[in-house]
Amino acid sequence: MEETIFFTKTNGIGKIILNRPKSYNSFNRSMAFAVQKALRDCNEDPEIRVVVISGEGKAFCAGQDLVEVTNPELHPGFKAILEEHYGPIILAIRNLEKPVLAAVNGVAAGAGANIALACDIVVATESANFIQAFSAIGLIPDSGGTYFLPKLIGFQKALAISMLGDKISAIEAEKMGMIYKSIPDEEFRNFVENLTENLRNMPTYGLALTKKAFNEGLNHTLEQQLEAETRLQIEASESEDCKEGIQAFLEKRKPVFKGK
Repeated sequence: MEETIFFTKTNGIGKIILNRPKSYNSFNRSMAFAVQKALRDCNEDPEIRVVVISGEGKAFCAGQDLVEVTNPELHPGFKAILEEHYGPIILAIRNLEKPVLAAVNGVAAGAGANIALACDIVVATESANFIQAFSAIGLIPDSGGTYFLPKLIGFQKALAISMLGDKISAIEAEKMGMIYKSIPDEEFRNFVENLTENLRNMPTYGLALTKKAFNEGLNHTLEQQLEAETRLQIEASESEDCKEGIQAFLEKRKPVFKGK
C-alpha cells in the first residue's frame, strides 16, 4: 500500500510530509485521510508544540489528483471530496491549538495552495509558485481559498488571480502579503529548521491563544473582538508560560517555556 505521507515527531515538532512525489503530492482519498489523522495526532499529543507541513520531492502539493477524479471506480464525487477531504483538513489546521508552519518547497496549486495559505505561517522557496488552478478546468477555488485569499491580499487581487489562474512566484507572493517569506532554495532547509526550533522554544500556549484570537477576529465586530481579547488575555496571563516569562524578565535570564 502507498505510504501517502511521512509523519514524524521529534523534539516536540510534528512533521507532516506529503509523499506522492510522482504526482506532485496531489491528494487522493487515502492521503486526505492520512493528513487528517496526523493533524488529530498533533493536536492530541501534548509533547508536540509545533507542526510543519511540507512536500516530498520537487512539489509542495498540486491539489486534487485528477486521475482519481476521472476514474469512475475511484472518484468519490465532489461533494465527498470537499466535505470529507479538504474541509476537515482546513478546519483541523485552523483549530489546531499549536502553531502550524507550511514549508512550501515547490509548486502549490489548487487545493495545495489553499491548504498552505490556511496555515499560520507560510514560507516558501524562491523557486516555488502558487497557482489558483481551478479556473483552467472550470471549477471555483475551494479548500478555503475564497475565504482566506481575499483577506490576505484584497478582494480585487484575489478575484483576478482566481479567475486568471496566474502563476504567482513566491517572491511576488511575499510582496503582496500572501505568504510570510520567500527564501533562497539553498537556504530553505536551514531556515525552516531554525524557524521551527524558534517556535518550539516560544510560549506556545500563548501562541495558541493568539491564533484563537485571530480566528475569532475574522468575523467579529470591534466590540466583540475587544471582549475576546480580554477573555483570552486573562487566560494567557494565568498560564505557566506567562509566569515564567515575567519571572525571567525580572531575573534578567532566558525564559524556559513549556507550552503550558
